[in-house]
Amino acid sequence: MNFSVAEPAEPAVPRDAATVLLLRDGVNGLEVFLQRRVAAMAFAAGMTVFPGGGVDQRDADATIAWAGPPAADWAGWFNGTEQVARALVCAAVRETFEESGVLLAGTADEVVTDTARYAGARDELVSRELSLAGFLAREGLTLRSDLLRPWAHWITPVQEKRRYDTRFFAAILPAGQDADGKTTEAESSGWWRPADALADAEAGRSMLMPPTWHTLTELASFGTAAEALAAERTVEAIIPKLIREGDVIRVVAE
Repeated sequence: MNFSVAEPAEPAVPRDAATVLLLRDGVNGLEVFLQRRVAAMAFAAGMTVFPGGGVDQRDADATIAWAGPPAADWAGWFNGTEQVARALVCAAVRETFEESGVLLAGTADEVVTDTARYAGARDELVSRELSLAGFLAREGLTLRSDLLRPWAHWITPVQEKRRYDTRFFAAILPAGQDADGKTTEAESSGWWRPADALADAEAGRSMLMPPTWHTLTELASFGTAAEALAAERTVEAIIPKLIREGDVIRVVAE
């Protein structure tokens, strides 16, 4: 028989987080950037994931130069407040830059094509010596929210001690940029066709969390990055359940 794993009397409050499906068109079709997290990580150790992480309280800084859909639009798409939506978009941009070296910023008319000059600032962002707002202001850059699309909303099961309220974004790799994966949080990284990443996990060569598996399955249905971003999507919060089957616990998304 199957049983739902008992819920704690006081579930941990999930932390807001953002993750980004960084897409490009490869020789054989759509590719997505993936990273395998180091085994020492407190959360999702050894898992293959998309770039992303928790929101820094400074990500909600309203002074950030911004081009593209305003925070109010993102609040509507993710069914939340403007302040949280602003922080999520900023976290998506910051985490993508920190973990992959891809910067979704520029001016109101152009997107950055060479991020090498910002290597020092990237290190300062990772160490939290510098905020995203401080970095963009210092370099005269504007956050480009128009490069992002809302994709999904996943919340960690209530039974877990470490929980995240994660909004998934999608973005196409800007022309002239490349993802390098130079982050201490990942042991390896690279571009994968979604179907190949799923096959790798099915063969036991990698591990995927349910949201990652589900998202890769969705991405596998698109031929190009542009098709994926143009797809009509309605974002609703998904909170998977933990189900016990004998000695095994499965994660079930309903």
